[in-house]
Amino acid sequence: MRIACRVAGAVLLVLTLVTCAKTTDRREVVRFWAMGFEGEMVVRLIPEFERRHPGIHIVVQQMPLISSHEKLLTAFAGDALPDVCAIGNTWVSEFALLGALAPLDRRIAATPSMQVSDYFPGAWDTGVIDGATYAVPWYVETRLPFYRRDLAEQAGIRTPPRTWDEWKRALAAVKREVGPRRYAILLPLNEHEPLLNLGIQAEEPLLRDNGRYGNFRSPGFKRALAFYREIFDRHWAPLASNTQIANVWDEFGRGYFSYYINGPWNIAEFRKRLPPQVQSAWMTMPLPGEKGPGASVAGGASFVLFNHSPHQDAAWKFVAYLSEPATQLRFHTVTGNLPPRRSAWEARAFTADPYARAFRDQLERAKPAPKVPEWERIANEIKLVGEQLANGRLSVDEAAAELDRRADRILEKRRWMLDRQAAGAP
Repeated sequence: MRIACRVAGAVLLVLTLVTCAKTTDRREVVRFWAMGFEGEMVVRLIPEFERRHPGIHIVVQQMPLISSHEKLLTAFAGDALPDVCAIGNTWVSEFALLGALAPLDRRIAATPSMQVSDYFPGAWDTGVIDGATYAVPWYVETRLPFYRRDLAEQAGIRTPPRTWDEWKRALAAVKREVGPRRYAILLPLNEHEPLLNLGIQAEEPLLRDNGRYGNFRSPGFKRALAFYREIFDRHWAPLASNTQIANVWDEFGRGYFSYYINGPWNIAEFRKRLPPQVQSAWMTMPLPGEKGPGASVAGGASFVLFNHSPHQDAAWKFVAYLSEPATQLRFHTVTGNLPPRRSAWEARAFTADPYARAFRDQLERAKPAPKVPEWERIANEIKLVGEQLANGRLSVDEAAAELDRRADRILEKRRWMLDRQAAGAP
């Protein structure tokens, strides 16, 4: 009986404490959704924010990377979106078209710590749709070549190539040096990014007529297709996907290929995975262009506020905090992600890192992908047609025409909607 009384008393005490906690915690709750690893790491930054803003409590939900897009669309359909979210840059146009996003220009103008001029222009532009800003970059990424400096020097290449012609000479020289069983570059056929980063360097846009049609038959993109095809025709690259390469880092380390176009996350991977004898033998370089340093695609994730949220003011304070250069540096420390603000790059963590310098340079020329909701489907077609081009099943002209045909089919509904809007239809 005495034990039962003690148990009952303990339960009552716990219930009382929980009830008191609920009644005394009157903080405004802001729900923040973030994808993958970043959603796990961002919780380390929240205590400082809540110390500064004791009336706000941030609740983080981590979304699985592969299902986050579907989860957001389901939440939109069910009126269950969070207050603030970090979404992929290529999704901004889709959610803006759905009317899910709150415009941010007024808030940005009223936030002195958020200087638009401090952001890399291409990264910032990913969040601007039809002249209105709907997203603020959280972290930015782009792709450029990692390369075996030692093998390039053995082939007589002393400085990184800056143009496509210089790169062709470097690839040919490296191929002669390494012989028939190894290659100068790896362009995985199951990735669209290498070809896209060549194609986005064209002066002409990838889509035309306000995103109604593909523009892959433009002279600039066809030159990119020709360069891509030449790399395989001359056997500078293997006809292989990255799933057919046993281990990208091991093969890079043993010199199976000397150039590899990839993103900033591989800086940490190469440092960790390459054998000690080649740790000083690799480097990064800006992506060569037709006539000089080339453009690349601005990727990454950006903050958005959702229209339905009754906590937009508090959510914006959280966005402003995560956007501060000092906070971005802390986030880089725990994730390795690159900050979108130039001032953050002045820290020694970047100025003393020789592998990061090329990314700093490249980000000045990064450009947003076309801002249409259908873009990721079109990018997948670039991968599929690029594989046919590399294997010689399509000529350059045929590949360009096929990409336009596929893009035009994907964009058919967009044309219908835009035409109805132009006609004033409800």
